[in-house]
Amino acid sequence: MNVQESIEEILRTTFAPSYLSVVNESHMHNVSPGSESHIKVVLVSQQFDGKREVARHQMVYRQLAGFLAGGVHALAMHTYTPAEWQSRLEQAPLSPECMGGSGNTH
Repeated sequence: MNVQESIEEILRTTFAPSYLSVVNESHMHNVSPGSESHIKVVLVSQQFDGKREVARHQMVYRQLAGFLAGGVHALAMHTYTPAEWQSRLEQAPLSPECMGGSGNTH
């Protein structure tokens, strides 16, 4: 099981999400082919009701601490309650283009 699939399984098991997207965005960055170092998570869970964004992120970080201590370099996280997700028309922000790394010529 790769990193992306492992993260998805942990989040699905822990948060029982109504929506979950785990995307390996490493290809958008200046990393080796096949890397799993830049992950984007969109997680919608009833467990986030009444919690501020920082608390939500802390909940996710606790579950993914092993990945963050290892090969995952960046974690873009978008956490919503089901009502917030509906109000956003079930859309998360797009990830920005990578501007760093030795491949940046701007």
